Amino acid sequence: MAGTVLIVEDDEALLASLTTELQFEDYTVLNATDGKLALATYESNRGHLDLIILDWMLPELDGLGVLRRIRKHDDIPVIMMTARDYVGDKVAGLDTGADDYITKPFEIEELLARIRVILRHQHRQSTADSQLHVGDITLNTRSRQVQRNGNLVQLTQREYELLLVLMKNAGQTMTRDELLDAVWGVDFEGQPNVVDVYVRYLRHKLDEDHAAVPLIHTVRSVGYVLSADYRG
Repeated sequence: MAGTVLIVEDDEALLASLTTELQFEDYTVLNATDGKLALATYESNRGHLDLIILDWMLPELDGLGVLRRIRKHDDIPVIMMTARDYVGDKVAGLDTGADDYITKPFEIEELLARIRVILRHQHRQSTADSQLHVGDITLNTRSRQVQRNGNLVQLTQREYELLLVLMKNAGQTMTRDELLDAVWGVDFEGQPNVVDVYVRYLRHKLDEDHAAVPLIHTVRSVGYVLSADYRG
């Protein structure tokens, strides 16, 4: 059960070795050598990555900082690596959202085993959670298909990602900033009203044949909530 792995490591020799070993095991491997490049690579491949192997000590932005930013809008599995065998580091990494932790130096067989365990768990979880339902809207995260009342709704990638965030947080008011970070990324430098523009797109497509039953509701001065029984 191979997948796509992003390795973030500034030691080029170790990075090359890990890349070779994972490719031998049929994983697709992406590389980054500093924290900023890691975030850029993650953003450009979001939705296609299965796992991140993240070194703690990195130039530009350390691994903990990278992890904090990723965890604002993604639960992708992350294995932290560090050369320091210190319990406080492990606690900090796990508390920030790392799924596992490995101390250098380590045997490649141990890392491969940890990867397999995490990906098996992720596969079982994603299979169980592949269908999201709110009212008469169904979103399938595996096929990326959206239906309303059994009718297929064609969405662009950005519209799909916005709907996915709203459905995962159904019944909870999401601020514009939260939606901007989750869908466009924390380093987005465009206009903040892009959220409002895409909410209008979504409403038009979702409510085209259901004008009497809107599901995306505006919470004045705050943001938006997706709910089948909203009482604003």
